Amino acid sequence: MIARIDTRSGIPIFRQIYDQIERQILGGKLSPGEQMPSVRELSAELKINPMTLSKVYSMLESGGYLERKRGIGLFVASGKRSNINSEKRRIVSSVLRSAALEVIQLGVGEKDAIEIFAGHFRTINKDNKTGEEL
Repeated sequence: MIARIDTRSGIPIFRQIYDQIERQILGGKLSPGEQMPSVRELSAELKINPMTLSKVYSMLESGGYLERKRGIGLFVASGKRSNINSEKRRIVSSVLRSAALEVIQLGVGEKDAIEIFAGHFRTINKDNKTGEEL
């Protein structure tokens, strides 16, 4: 599992981690039934307070993304699959709405914005297919 923290982003660390794990589950990079790293293990790897990660795991469990197996650990839930497309659309819509607002505020036209987005999409998608980390 890959998680990156940007301490300069202004977004709380717990939110950054939550969003990244959620996206990895929705994107299929974390599969149903896959065991999550322990709080101690992942918090040490990310160099964050274990309570922060514990909060993230609890939120993901409450959201139906993770399920706890007593005495064993946390696993990616299998039940979340039914509404995966609506969750993906909700996230993409939110991200693109924010981007559209910024593009309009900057005075960039729709055609130019779509062209720029398409270029980034193609480049990142090509890099992702070659195994580069996002």
